[in-house]
Amino acid sequence: MEKEIAKLKEQLQKQEKLASLGMLSAGIAHEIQNPLNFVINFSKMSDKLLSDLTEIVEDNEDNLPEDDREEVEDIVADLKENMAKIVEHGQRAISIIQGILLVSRGKENEFLPTNVPQLVKEYVWLSYHAMRANYKNFNISIHEKYEENLPQFMVIPQDLSRAVLNLMNNACYAVWIKSQNTNNGYEPAIDIEVSSDGDQLVIRLGDNGEGMSDEVKERLFENFYTTKPVGQGTGLGMAIIRDIVETKHQGTITFDSKLGEGTVFTIKIPKRLK
Repeated sequence: MEKEIAKLKEQLQKQEKLASLGMLSAGIAHEIQNPLNFVINFSKMSDKLLSDLTEIVEDNEDNLPEDDREEVEDIVADLKENMAKIVEHGQRAISIIQGILLVSRGKENEFLPTNVPQLVKEYVWLSYHAMRANYKNFNISIHEKYEENLPQFMVIPQDLSRAVLNLMNNACYAVWIKSQNTNNGYEPAIDIEVSSDGDQLVIRLGDNGEGMSDEVKERLFENFYTTKPVGQGTGLGMAIIRDIVETKHQGTITFDSKLGEGTVFTIKIPKRLK
């Protein structure tokens, strides 16, 4: 009885911690949304100014040496590309924030017809570029396999994208950690596959990273459990993924992992054609 009471107290403390974290997340999301809107709007304004600058340069190109003119054109092209990326990723951040606010207000997310291979590909590469920006010399091989002519599936795109992003972040981290501790020609790699199996949509994501110990396997979906250093992981990622897959999409998430060899996650979601 004492053990059961202690267990219930622990669960209650975790629920209270989750509730507080949810309120904090909603507040942070609300405060971040305004500066993000400024970033996006000023990026669009800067892009318009670049277009005006390009017209001025073109009107005066006869007065510029050819080398200088080509250099200006290259710089303007790079700036336009950078502005487009700022807007794109800013809008992604806005989308994530809106998802957080919807959850905090108790509203159910909407199932929408979605090109799942395209969604998976987008967030796989978003994670990859984020890792490259945060970890020096990070580089991996990514092998993608997407079944052709898959129809659009009814999913909650904001949530499914978060699940893919979290899985890819974990996979990238696993191969990066292994690369830091291996000096025998190790080549980090991640395999992505999206396919259909009967009446199910299947997403597989595997890596040849450090794999999991028996303890990690047992506690993988436990709230606040993480193997990452302090400040690098919340311990909520896998619990969120399981909630997205199993609760919201009535699917399953399974994994196969060998310590020192790598891990493969498999998500299966019942088809809901539009």
